[in-house]
Amino acid sequence: MRILISNDDGYLAPGLLALADALASIAEVVVVAPEGNRSGASNSLSLDRPLTVQQAANGFYFVNGTPTDCVHMALTAILDYRPDLVVSGINNGQNMGDDTLYSGTVAAATEGYLFGIASIAFSQVAHGWEHIDAAAKLARDIVERGFPQLPSPYLLNVNIPNLPYEKLGAMAATRLGRRHQAEPVVRSRDPRGREIFWIGPPGATRDAGEGTDFYATGCGQVSITPLQVDLTHKVQLALLAQGLR
Repeated sequence: MRILISNDDGYLAPGLLALADALASIAEVVVVAPEGNRSGASNSLSLDRPLTVQQAANGFYFVNGTPTDCVHMALTAILDYRPDLVVSGINNGQNMGDDTLYSGTVAAATEGYLFGIASIAFSQVAHGWEHIDAAAKLARDIVERGFPQLPSPYLLNVNIPNLPYEKLGAMAATRLGRRHQAEPVVRSRDPRGREIFWIGPPGATRDAGEGTDFYATGCGQVSITPLQVDLTHKVQLALLAQGLR
């Protein structure tokens, strides 16, 4: 098996290093990741400037762009073969519910999916990298499963509690939960006295009931959510068509 690995925390992130080490024991891996932290970059492509690719001493490639740039560059310029799987992560913090729309980790996996390749995004629920080796081992378990029952390509979003491996709960098939709207921006001033703004924290959960990713991870389980890219609102499409008659 040949696996392309990327992330949004940058090519030096502990989660990426742990994931690459874990998967290298079962597959041929190539890492193409951002030069620095690009959390929240979502599915953006850099169209306003040229991109560069460099290679670190450990063999990882790094790009001065977004997670989507990295996977796009890997599949169209760096690799001379088509990988069997695209894996993104392990992210420093959860990517659940509405957060998946903003996530660079999920975006990297989505780009692989759009190229017709099965893709998986991995995140740890809490920031700080605690028990990252356990999360990497769990990620390897999931990759080894292969999910032959799913049509390929598939796109999976996995969130792993920060627990020792032996204390992780069962894997649970989940749907995305929902949040309330985000908190207001935080106003501040720079050293020159100019007003500046920081994006506020995410809102509280609105739908964290049984069956959601929030619920599963809250119970210590590993949440696995299948995602799709089709944004068409099927019900409103039918209503719109009626209104156009």
